[in-house]
Amino acid sequence: MSPMSEPAICSAKGCRAAAMYAVVWNNPKIHPPEREKIWMACDAHRQWLADYLAVRGFLRRVDRL
Repeated sequence: MSPMSEPAICSAKGCRAAAMYAVVWNNPKIHPPEREKIWMACDAHRQWLADYLAVRGFLRRVDRL
């Protein structure tokens, strides 16, 4: 099985659920504007991860996988 065919796992600490969202972000203090970092999120952690990044001004968007 190739890495691309394995299900994505949620990035929330301790969570092993399948990811359903890509939480796309960028820290403008250390990343160039075109760089996008991605945290994977399950349904239960999507909002928490997005809020965590939004409060810091890092959130770009949340995409459904």
